Amino acid sequence: MLPNIPFIQKKKGQDKSKVFVPSRRDFLKIGSLATGGLILGVNFQCSGPKGELVTFAPNVYLSIDSTNQVTLVAHRSEMGTGIRTSLPQIVADELGADWSTIKIVQAEGDEEKYGNQNTDGSFSVRMFFEPMRKAGATARHMLIAAAAADWGVDPSQCDTRDGKVIGDGKEIPFGDLVGKLKDTPVPDPESITLRELSSYKLIGTDVPIYDLKNIAMGKAVFGADVDLPDMKIAVVRRTPVIGAKVVSYNDEKALAVPGVVQVVKIEGSGNPPGLDKALEGIAVIAENTWSAIKGRDALEIEWDLGENKDYSSKKQLVEMLQSTRSNGKVRRERGNFDSANRSASRKIERTYEAPFYAHATIEPPAAIAHVKPDGSCEVWAPTQHPQWARGAVAGALGVDVSQIKVNVTLLGGGFGRKSKPDFVVEAALISKAANGPVRVQWTRDDDLHFDFFHSHSAQRIIATLDSSGDLTGWNHHTVFPAIGSTSSKEELHPSDGEMGLGCVDFPFNVPNIRVETHESTGNTRVGWLRSVSNIHHAFAIHTMLDEIAEARGKDPLENAIELLGEDRDITFQSEMVGGEYGNYGESIENYPWNTGRMKNVIRTLREQSNWDANKAAGKIMGFAAHKSFLTYVGCVVLLEKGADGKILIPEVYYVVDCGVAVNTDRIRSQFEGGAQFATSLATTSEITLENGQVQQNNFDTYQIIRMPAAPKKIHVHIVESQIKPTGVGEPPVPPFIPALANAMYQMNGQRIYKLPFKV
Repeated sequence: MLPNIPFIQKKKGQDKSKVFVPSRRDFLKIGSLATGGLILGVNFQCSGPKGELVTFAPNVYLSIDSTNQVTLVAHRSEMGTGIRTSLPQIVADELGADWSTIKIVQAEGDEEKYGNQNTDGSFSVRMFFEPMRKAGATARHMLIAAAAADWGVDPSQCDTRDGKVIGDGKEIPFGDLVGKLKDTPVPDPESITLRELSSYKLIGTDVPIYDLKNIAMGKAVFGADVDLPDMKIAVVRRTPVIGAKVVSYNDEKALAVPGVVQVVKIEGSGNPPGLDKALEGIAVIAENTWSAIKGRDALEIEWDLGENKDYSSKKQLVEMLQSTRSNGKVRRERGNFDSANRSASRKIERTYEAPFYAHATIEPPAAIAHVKPDGSCEVWAPTQHPQWARGAVAGALGVDVSQIKVNVTLLGGGFGRKSKPDFVVEAALISKAANGPVRVQWTRDDDLHFDFFHSHSAQRIIATLDSSGDLTGWNHHTVFPAIGSTSSKEELHPSDGEMGLGCVDFPFNVPNIRVETHESTGNTRVGWLRSVSNIHHAFAIHTMLDEIAEARGKDPLENAIELLGEDRDITFQSEMVGGEYGNYGESIENYPWNTGRMKNVIRTLREQSNWDANKAAGKIMGFAAHKSFLTYVGCVVLLEKGADGKILIPEVYYVVDCGVAVNTDRIRSQFEGGAQFATSLATTSEITLENGQVQQNNFDTYQIIRMPAAPKKIHVHIVESQIKPTGVGEPPVPPFIPALANAMYQMNGQRIYKLPFKV
C-alpha cells in the first residue's frame, strides 16, 4: 500500500458498525451540536492503510432539535469535492429530512471522536455510504416509533418526508417529537430497514455544495483567512536542497526590517526528509506578511548542501530510461513473454517519459498555531488529514496528542498535497518559539520549491503480435522514485500499492504478460498527487493500445472491447510475483475488476461522443478508457485548429461508472475540473531540478492551462447504477492524457511518448 493513504477495506463478517446515543462525556466533547433534542452517533469499524482493523470510533454525529433543525458534524475536509454536502445528503435522504433545515458543522481533527478523517484517495463516499444510510435510517425509525405511539397506529403505516413524520392522514414535524425521543430506544441494527435506492429524493440529483453561498460572497474561511488576536505572521527560508543543513546565519539585516520581531531556526529532519516533518530553515516572524517576506530576503545563510547538491532530474530520467533496457524485478507474470517475443510476427517497442509534477493548489499552504504556556497547542489549517497533523504536531512538540486541537478550515484545493502535515508542524514549532499565535504563510515559490512532487517516470513497453494480428505478449517496464523513498533510502522500487495504480492491474486478455520495475533513488520529496501512479501508467498503456489498434487495423474502441475479452471478474493476485494486489484497499470480492462494466462504458461512450458520425465527418478524436479508484471511465477528446492555427480542445466526452451516483452535480464538477487539471499535466506543467534545486518559481515557469487552451465543453455521462459507490475525485485524470495524446497523433501524425507535449 502507498504509505499513509488509507484505502479503506471492509472485511467480510467484520462489520460491527453501530448507532448509539452519546454519553454525557461524548456530548460535552461535541458541544457544537444542538441541545435539547435527539443526538445520535455512528460507530463504524474500518481498516487502515495496511488492512489492519481501526479502533471503534464515532464517525458522525446527528442531532435534531425542537426547531426542526437537523445538524450534522462533517468529519471530512472540504476542498471543492463537495464531500461536506454529499455525505450529509445521504443521511438526509434516509432520514426524510427537509434539506433546507440541514446545518453542517465542521469537525475538529480527533480520532477518538470521529474515527478516520483522512479526505484522500477518493474513498470518503464509498467508505461512509452505508454508515450514513444507517444513521439516517435509525433516526427515522425512532421518529416514526415516537409518532406512531402518539397516534396509536402501527409504525409500518408511517414514513418521513420533508422533515415530518406522516401516516394515518396526519403529519408532525420532527421538532415536535424530540421531547418524546428520550424514551424511545435506539432500535436493533438488524431491525433497521433502509430505503430502496430508487426512492431517494436527494441521492442521484444535483445538490449545490453547502458552502457555495459563503464561497461566492467571500465569507468562507480558508486557512489564510483565520485571524487571531495578537497573531504574528511567519515565512520560512527553507533548505534550497533536500537534506541541506544550516551552517550559520546572520539575522541582523532581517531584524532591521520594520515589523520583523523575531528570527527562529527550524531543525529539519535531514535526508530522507520524511512525509510529516518540517524542513530545515530559518523563520522570520513579523507583524505582517510583507515585513516577514522582506525580512526573509535580508537573511544571510551559509548552507551545507549535502548529498543532493549535484542532483539533476534530467540526468536521472536518462538513467531511468537506460535501466528499462535491462531485466528488472518481476512484479506480475502470466504465461511466458520470452516465448511470445521470440515467436512474434510483429513487435512494437516504445519508451515513455513523464516529469515531476507539483500540486500547485490555488491556495498555497498556510497554517496557524498557538502553543500555550501549558504546552498545549491549537491549530487552524486547511488539512486533508487532521489526525495525521495532530499526531505530527504532538510528536514535534513532545507532548501527548490529547494536548493538540486541530481545527479544519476549507481548502483552496488539495490534490493530496495538504494531506501531508509538514506545514502544520512548522507553524507549531514557530509558535512555540514565539510564545504566541503565529500564521506560517507559504508563497507560490515556496509551494513549488518544497512540494511533495508526483514522481517523474520512465517506461518501456514491448507488445508482440502474431501472424493473425492478435496481441500475444505484453512486457511493461516502469521506473520512478517511490513515495516510500521520502521516508526511507531503502525504498528503491515502487510499492505494491503504487504498482496497483494502473500497472499490474492491466485488465486485457493477453496470454503472456510480464511487468517489471527498476531501482531509482529519491533525491527530493515525492508524494501522491491526484490519481497518483495512474497518471504515467495510463499515459503509456493507452497510447500503446492506440498504436496497437492501428497496427491491427482496428477502431480504437473496438480494439479495447475485444482485448477486454468476455464479461468476467478479474483477480490479479495469482499472477503477482512476491507482492500483493491492493485493489485500493478493498477486497476483490466486494469490488472486482469487471470487464463487462468497462465494455459498457466504452459502448456508451461511443454513443455519447457521436464517435462514428464524427469519425465519418473527419473530426479529430482520441480515446482512452481506464479504471482507477474502483471507478470505470472512458474519455474522448476532440481537437481542431483555430483561425490562428493553434490547436483547440472544443469538446471532451466522459462516461463514468462510479456505482451509485450520490451528488451528480459534484461528479460532473470533478470531471470538468479533472479535464482542466489533466490538460495542464499533459501540455504545460513540468518540474525540473538542477544542482538539487527546483528551477520553476511561479506560474510563469510552472504553467497551468490558460483559458484559451482549456477544454471548452466537457460532457459527463453518468451510468445509472445501484452498485456500491466508488470514487470520483481522481478517476477523471488518467484517461484524459492518453486520449489527448492519441488525438494529437490523429491531428499531426506524430506519436507522443513524452510529457508534457505542446499543443
